[in-house]
Amino acid sequence: EIVLRMPLPEDVPLKMISVRDIGRVAAALLLGTAQAPGGAVELVGDELTGPQIAAAFGAHAGLPARYEALPVSVLPSDLDRVMFREFAQAAEHPADPAMVRAIEPATLDLAEWIRATGWTAPTNAAGS
Repeated sequence: EIVLRMPLPEDVPLKMISVRDIGRVAAALLLGTAQAPGGAVELVGDELTGPQIAAAFGAHAGLPARYEALPVSVLPSDLDRVMFREFAQAAEHPADPAMVRAIEPATLDLAEWIRATGWTAPTNAAGS
């Protein structure tokens, strides 16, 4: 079983993008081969809730998966706690991954990123 634990409520989507895609979008904008509508673009390749993220990893591994929301207090530093509070508030402003794909059509969603990285499920019993 895949168990994903994060200090994020289960109904809050997390905005994600691969480092590769940040570079590709930035290069297209800096080289002038693409333009950002309105002069700015939020770099998001996918926006999924914790249960959806767990399901993507589970589907790739062929294993059942579940999500466990943790309290922000489990994080070791104030900076980490602030970051996850910001993640929770960012959900109030939905992202537009299609805008990023208009600039870089090969932008990966989470399932594609999992495949591209060659991720495999941990084999030890405590690997969740």
